[in-house]
Amino acid sequence: MRHLRTVGPVHVEPVSVGAFLKRARTFAELRPMRRWVALSFSLTRRVEHARITRRVVNYRGRYFHVVNLRSPQELDDDVRAWLTEAYLNSPE
Repeated sequence: MRHLRTVGPVHVEPVSVGAFLKRARTFAELRPMRRWVALSFSLTRRVEHARITRRVVNYRGRYFHVVNLRSPQELDDDVRAWLTEAYLNSPE
């Protein structure tokens, strides 16, 4: 959240399965699992990277990606850049 607040305002919507991160609509989701937190986000392009843990799904021109975070240190420059891109590509 500290990083995203440098990009712009973020609304956090707690839901039963985790939290939705929103601008005008959801651009990322956090879902706590037993051994990690699954961070999902959508981009207008497909990212091929070892950190992407699930098959990327194309839906209406958006690609949904998932990164599993086991510690705060895994929120690295790559992940922050993807979150920034997802935020900036989300409607205001």
